[in-house]
Amino acid sequence: MPVRPGARRAAVLGSPVAHSLSPVLHNAAYAAMGLEGRTYERFDVDEAALPGFVASLDETWAGLSLTMPLKRAVIPLLDEISETAAAVEAVNTLVFTEDGRRTGDNTDIPGMIAALHERGVEKVESAAVLGAGATASSALAALSRLCTGPVTAYVRSAARAAEMRGWGERLGVDVTVADWADAAEALSAPLVVATTPAGTTDALAAAAPSRPGTLFDVLYEPWPTRLASAWAERGGAVVGGLDLLVHQAVLQCEQMTGISPVPAEAMRTAGEQALRAR
Repeated sequence: MPVRPGARRAAVLGSPVAHSLSPVLHNAAYAAMGLEGRTYERFDVDEAALPGFVASLDETWAGLSLTMPLKRAVIPLLDEISETAAAVEAVNTLVFTEDGRRTGDNTDIPGMIAALHERGVEKVESAAVLGAGATASSALAALSRLCTGPVTAYVRSAARAAEMRGWGERLGVDVTVADWADAAEALSAPLVVATTPAGTTDALAAAAPSRPGTLFDVLYEPWPTRLASAWAERGGAVVGGLDLLVHQAVLQCEQMTGISPVPAEAMRTAGEQALRAR
């Protein structure tokens, strides 16, 4: 749906959110597109404060990006939610439409797919996911469109195992769950998606295969991770968290401005410069 006419403000909300690169990426896109007067900010907002914050916004607002812990908390505040967002019960994009409605979408999933397509990954026969949780569920949703065979998820607990099986059933993905102690076995898959916090996969770097497939590590700071470095040294293709961040931000920017195409390379360059400056 079209954004509100005259809307000029957008922001990323989350808690904590000070680390977010989203303002850097979106403002770089605005500058490259010549959108003077349009701004993108960040606000530290937790679940309790979210309803009041959204209700306080006036007609100058085009949209919001939502990060943790707000991706599920925002859903009751919306008038409409996309099928993609509903599939994983997570919204990372809120757009205020021309008629004042609040619509929710999830650009993480198509962003993952676009990042993999950019590296030439169109289809794989099997895949492995390292970790569980919100990002892992988005990875499964992306794999439902990319992977023609089984997906093995490596997790640390029975509760996480049950969650991943549940997401697999819901998304139509053939998910097998394995113990994290055997995570090195994941690295032989043609596509490995690492969704774990910083440092979690460091111990796996030494187990990177001599002829690796593609590694998608959703982290962008610190970068490269030890596993990503080892993977690249052995000639494997590596997709990083900045790739994902850029592609999902491109889709957000299109929705919030109503303009396409959005200059992805301007976003990527700005993000790389910001990371080097930290």
